[in-house]
Amino acid sequence: MNEKKVIAVVGATGAQGGGLVKAILADPDGGYAVRALTRDTTSPRAQELVKLGAEVVQADNYDEQSLTRAFAGAYGAFLVTNFWAHMSADKELEEATNLAAAARQAGLKHVVWSTLEDTRDHIPAHDDRMPTLQEKYKVPHFDAKAEADSLFTAAGVPTTFLRTTFYWENLATGWGATRDANGVLTLALPMGESRLAGIAVDDIGRTAYGIFKAGSEFVGRTVHIAGEHLTGEQIAAGLGRAVGEPVVYRPLSHDAYRALGFPGADEAGNMLQYYTEFDDYFTGVRDLGLVRRLNPELQTFEQWLAVNGHTIPTA
Repeated sequence: MNEKKVIAVVGATGAQGGGLVKAILADPDGGYAVRALTRDTTSPRAQELVKLGAEVVQADNYDEQSLTRAFAGAYGAFLVTNFWAHMSADKELEEATNLAAAARQAGLKHVVWSTLEDTRDHIPAHDDRMPTLQEKYKVPHFDAKAEADSLFTAAGVPTTFLRTTFYWENLATGWGATRDANGVLTLALPMGESRLAGIAVDDIGRTAYGIFKAGSEFVGRTVHIAGEHLTGEQIAAGLGRAVGEPVVYRPLSHDAYRALGFPGADEAGNMLQYYTEFDDYFTGVRDLGLVRRLNPELQTFEQWLAVNGHTIPTA
């Protein structure tokens, strides 16, 4: 019997990494084993992965040596950073620098790096259509990840650049419908009539697994992913069907959204403006046929709602 190839998964107790862990464990005959990396191996989520059959090891994105140890002997790794834990582009770049160096040192044969577009390719830092944030970025959590792509290339790490997008899960955690002064559920995402490329977070992990299974075909390539491209009206209609009452789409302006004042509102407003103004580009590069080839279980929004509609808040 051939020994299974080990995939080290950064962020294994989080959203994207957790999806990949589940995908590998759900395919016991697929030829891959999972090594789940986490800062705290004693956490309830980490211990749940142990029960499911994952190898769980301690590592920290801010500690290159811990990453190198955790990657040792693995075939490949899934690498992700969580901007929202600190909301600092500099910290994301620090993490990515360590991840790239550790991947090179460990001699990994295939890395999937979870990344995003550089919005400054369309809206330069000096462009006043939207505020410049953290001195040189338009959407820091996009732009810093995109900057980090070159770190993996320069290190000679065999990498697939997996460009992700908006999670449908966001609609259940503060980005969804809220009640207006008259009690009407209202979706205020500032998307105008543009389409939003969305995806179920588990499908990111499943698609990453498909990339690993495809082998060298995707090394050196950028794969843009989504589950479906929908307008605000279509999203509101889906939410309404899921919760059993109408959801009205009343998009705010981008300036009004940035002014809402919650932590990261300027970042979120800039991101949604980018999605809106460059809809044709952003949805155009996301070939849903390719994503479905890599991940035959890819969910539409309606399929995601059928399972997760009960999580949509209506209070």
